[in-house]
Amino acid sequence: MIKYVLFDTETTGNQDEDRIIQIGAMVIDSKGNVEVYDELCSSEIPIKVEAMEVHNITPELIEGKDNFQSTKFYSDLASLNSDKNYLIAHNIKFDLGMLVKEGFENSMKLIDTLRCSKHLFPDSAYHRLQYFRYSLDLYKEEQTEADKHGIVIKAHDAIGDVLVMKLLLSKLVAKVKEQYAGVNPMLKLEELTRTPVIMKTFKFGKYKGEEIEDIARSDAGYLRWMLKSLELDEDLKYTLESVLENV
Repeated sequence: MIKYVLFDTETTGNQDEDRIIQIGAMVIDSKGNVEVYDELCSSEIPIKVEAMEVHNITPELIEGKDNFQSTKFYSDLASLNSDKNYLIAHNIKFDLGMLVKEGFENSMKLIDTLRCSKHLFPDSAYHRLQYFRYSLDLYKEEQTEADKHGIVIKAHDAIGDVLVMKLLLSKLVAKVKEQYAGVNPMLKLEELTRTPVIMKTFKFGKYKGEEIEDIARSDAGYLRWMLKSLELDEDLKYTLESVLENV
């Protein structure tokens, strides 16, 4: 039976040395059965203040906890690690990278709800999970879903974010069915995850809201500066490189 592993991590920070201190996950089978994981864990890496500001996990909360490799989730992940199953996250590159630091070698199909949302909701002002929580009215459904699975909703909490991601995934599946009739929606989402996105407009900076192709013609130097000087996400980098080829 196919299993879908939706997960999110909270970490000591976002640098190379940082590690997982909370895992939230929902493992869903093809019959709709759900197993919930919500586990805090210890780390030898101190939690950065900037990270505490976001997720509110302090050193005292993880004192005496086992490390991530001793969590039930990590143990169960090994039995799920098959190419028939799916590993799903919002910005999966970051969260999967955190698992890799803990020695996990993935064999599952990957779905990135962030990249898929860029493909399927191209006109959304932003593609952050919390933005979709409100722009798609997911917050109206989340309490019912939380009660069903015994989840306490908290802001910037791993399991809370997974709950919202589950609701977003349902919207993405509906969009696939609408746009690609007769196609297996999960396989299509896996394909979209592997497909870079050409972004239409800038979401930040001095040209926020303007068409990227227009700026490529009027201020190509700015785009080259961005590529050289800023740490860009894969899709924006791909977009800038693509449009500059045609200038």
